[in-house]
Amino acid sequence: NILAFILIDIQQSFTVDRALAGALGTVTLVMRLVGGTVAGTAADRWGRKLPLILSVLWFSLFAFLSGFSTSYAMLFALRALFGLGMGGEWSAGMALVLEHTPARRRGLVSGLMLGGWYWGYLLAATVFQFVYPLFAHLPDLAWRVMLWSAILPALFTLWIRRNVKESPVWLARQRTLRESGAAARPAGLSLMRIFQRDLLWTTVHTTLVIGSFMCIYYSVNFWYPTFLRDAGRPTLPYLAAFNVGAIAGTALWGLLSEGRLGRRGAATVTMLLGIASLPLYLHATDPWLLAAGALCMGFFGMGIWGMAPAYSNERFPTEVRGVGVGFCYHAAAAIGALMPYLLGTLQDRGFALADAMSAAMVVAGLMAMVIWLGPETRGREFTP
Repeated sequence: NILAFILIDIQQSFTVDRALAGALGTVTLVMRLVGGTVAGTAADRWGRKLPLILSVLWFSLFAFLSGFSTSYAMLFALRALFGLGMGGEWSAGMALVLEHTPARRRGLVSGLMLGGWYWGYLLAATVFQFVYPLFAHLPDLAWRVMLWSAILPALFTLWIRRNVKESPVWLARQRTLRESGAAARPAGLSLMRIFQRDLLWTTVHTTLVIGSFMCIYYSVNFWYPTFLRDAGRPTLPYLAAFNVGAIAGTALWGLLSEGRLGRRGAATVTMLLGIASLPLYLHATDPWLLAAGALCMGFFGMGIWGMAPAYSNERFPTEVRGVGVGFCYHAAAAIGALMPYLLGTLQDRGFALADAMSAAMVVAGLMAMVIWLGPETRGREFTP
């Protein structure tokens, strides 16, 4: 989230074009695949809690160290390492929370969790609005201060360690394995299990579905602060509207996915309404209309994410849920990783940023219809 606010400063500090600036987002997304797969495998074998704690510590450390970069190459490498931890946090964390949640509440909890991402974005926008200006007269320092602030999530691991219990579903599976004697046999690599015949289509299809969600997100979000700054508009009011809409939208659409719409129907409706919000979001000239567009895009366009954690976790059995969800989500992130770079490239070739973002959102929305090629997952029980 922080990176999106400081791309222009990084361009100027290291004299790189927008395509290379966008590549910092791309490498983070690609490396999340590695981190998510490793942490997911660990979460299936040793429990969800420890990999979550280690992942948060890892990405907080490398986000902080990124602020000391002396070259673009160094920053690129540190962002890659940061991506490893980001990937691990999702794989272990989503399984841990949703395995504590009753099936009938999973959509709502899924949406509330995703709302946390937008709370983070809103916090980053607030830091940019009030802390960044204190160092604006030293532009090579201002963006570094923003990155240094990313060490703060590491403190949250103390609370997780003391107050969060291990997944009851995972613990029940371990008891079952011990009673059957299976725990005494060497465990295979769970990553290979998700590519066996009975789970191969699940893995491929879930990756494509979440990949389309990623493309929707990054098509209208990654370059949005730059869009506002290029237009000479303040970032905080519009980003606040966007993220307030997203916080409400992910919770509501996650809840609605528990009803007659299901996961697939809710995803389709919110995607179509997100596309309908594009004219207000990117092409309105009146400040109030532009703010209304940001609110609508957050509520509808990002609402599709409300059911994503529940949907992806419901696709996999407990023994491979960590690695299955981790691999699919972050392979999907690698698909979405193309968006920051492609939109930066289009700008370098003369395309207006608003037009490029609009076209990308429409294409990504059409991609999301792949969700109908798989089963409805609402209400599935997690069994040991």
